[in-house]
Amino acid sequence: EVQLVESGGGSVQAGGSLRLSCTASGGTDGDVTDMGWYRQTSDHECELVASKSRDFRTYYVDSVKGRFRISRDNAKNTIDLQMDQLRSDDTTMYYCAASAKSLRLNSRGYCWGLRLNSGRWGQGTQVTVSS
Repeated sequence: EVQLVESGGGSVQAGGSLRLSCTASGGTDGDVTDMGWYRQTSDHECELVASKSRDFRTYYVDSVKGRFRISRDNAKNTIDLQMDQLRSDDTTMYYCAASAKSLRLNSRGYCWGLRLNSGRWGQGTQVTVSS
């Protein structure tokens, strides 16, 4: 069973940068076919922020294009999310996810449903951007 350990996050002023990291352990290579980051957009809903598959297909939600960059190391089963030009509306919980299928198949919806259909999720890390 895949376990995900997240690090990074924290507080920063608007315009600043933060870096999130996630390491997967256990499971098989197939279990981490796609890895990415979700974030909570309301009390009950989440969206896929960015993902990168083992063959490096990449996805970004429109609101972060040009500001965030996801990278992946297949040998270490890690993904990093470099977040630049942070805005106050980026403030929320961010969750690392790993799945045997494309995370883009479940890019937005109720968080509980995304968790059921999008492989494994980490515990989450808080990002707070102050204006």
